[in-house]
Amino acid sequence: MEASGLKGDYCPVAVSYADSPDGPWTPTNEIVIPNGPEGAWDQYAIHDPYPLVHNGKIYLYYKSAFNRPGNVWVAGGLAIADHPLGPFKKHPLNPVLNSGHEVTLFPFKEGVAAIVAKDGNEHFTIQYAKDWVNFEIASITEMVPIATGPFVPDAFTNTSDGRGITWGLCHFVNAGQYGVNQHSILARFDCDLSLDVDDPTMKATGIWQAPNIYFQQGLNNLQRERIENQNKLLQK
Repeated sequence: MEASGLKGDYCPVAVSYADSPDGPWTPTNEIVIPNGPEGAWDQYAIHDPYPLVHNGKIYLYYKSAFNRPGNVWVAGGLAIADHPLGPFKKHPLNPVLNSGHEVTLFPFKEGVAAIVAKDGNEHFTIQYAKDWVNFEIASITEMVPIATGPFVPDAFTNTSDGRGITWGLCHFVNAGQYGVNQHSILARFDCDLSLDVDDPTMKATGIWQAPNIYFQQGLNNLQRERIENQNKLLQK
């Protein structure tokens, strides 16, 4: 609804480092990707920093979001550095992605692929950028995992022949019953987005949902009132 920072939610990108995933972690206490200036596409909170190694540099993709009731606008940017701790320079063509609530990418062949889930004009697509910058839709997908964190074996190997992904973790924030025991869960997902696997069943389209998936959406009171009024007018 307003610029981040006005209510204590200022959200740029910072970094900590460690010799082991188990820590101890040392914060740099430095902002490595700041929010953009007023009026910029990434003026508001920056989320989901996602680093990959390409051409011997750190390519860090990130998301910026602007939330309004009934409307979530998101886009993805790119910042490049010679070192994981920065300094990072934002790409002049930002935003490089115009959709996607979470930023999920992986090296594929000589370029990079992006799983674009949820929000935006091009949501539920997989996009590809041969030059790591200019993304184009490669496929339209179904049953996209939410907040995907794939296992990417060559994320940091500086490869020019990315092999793709076959599994990862995602999360559901709506497990349980709303207002009773709602909670989040982690889940494993499997896919064939790999040059080393050929599983046609994972590429099938036209997934049929159970009728209750549609019916449980329902109508709110205002929608019901509008339809009832329309029906009354038609009956006159």
